[in-house]
Amino acid sequence: MKILYKLTFIIAISFTSMAFAQATATFNASVTIIQPIGITTTSDLKFANVDAKNGGDVTLSPNSIRSTSGEVELSDGGIVSAASFEITGESGYTYALTLPSDNYILSNGSETMEINNFTTDYNSDNVLASGSQTINVGATLKVNPNQTPGTYVNQGGFNVTVNYN
Repeated sequence: MKILYKLTFIIAISFTSMAFAQATATFNASVTIIQPIGITTTSDLKFANVDAKNGGDVTLSPNSIRSTSGEVELSDGGIVSAASFEITGESGYTYALTLPSDNYILSNGSETMEINNFTTDYNSDNVLASGSQTINVGATLKVNPNQTPGTYVNQGGFNVTVNYN
C-alpha cells in the first residue's frame, strides 16, 4: 500500500510539473487597405492633318511633337495631342505601366493605316508622390503612298495598363 501511495504521489507530481512547463502568449492581427490604383484617359492620341504624298511615317512624341520620315508631310490644321492619362493611387507607391505592343489598324471604312511603336514619358521610378500623376503616350503612324483622304480611327481603342510594383 505504501508503494501505491508513493507511486500515486510521484504520478501526481509529474502531472503538476508538466502543467507548469508551458507558457502562452497572445498576438493581434491588423491590415491596412490601400487606395486602389486607377487610370483615366484625359486626352486621345491625335496626329492632326497629314499630306500622304508618297507615304512615310509620322511619329508623335509623348510631349506632342510630330516628326516625319519618308515623303509624308505635316499640314496645318487639326489638333496635335499625345494621349494623356491620370494615374491615381496610394501616395508614395510606385507602379508599372504596360503600353500596347502590337501593330494596330486605323481605318476610314475602306482604307487602312498601321500604328505602332507606342512610347511614353513614364519612367520606372515613377512614384505617386501626391496620390496622382500624369503620363503621356505617343506612337508612330505608317502612312501609305497616296493614302485616300479622310478621317482614320481605330475601332477597338488601345489599352494602357497600370499596376502597383
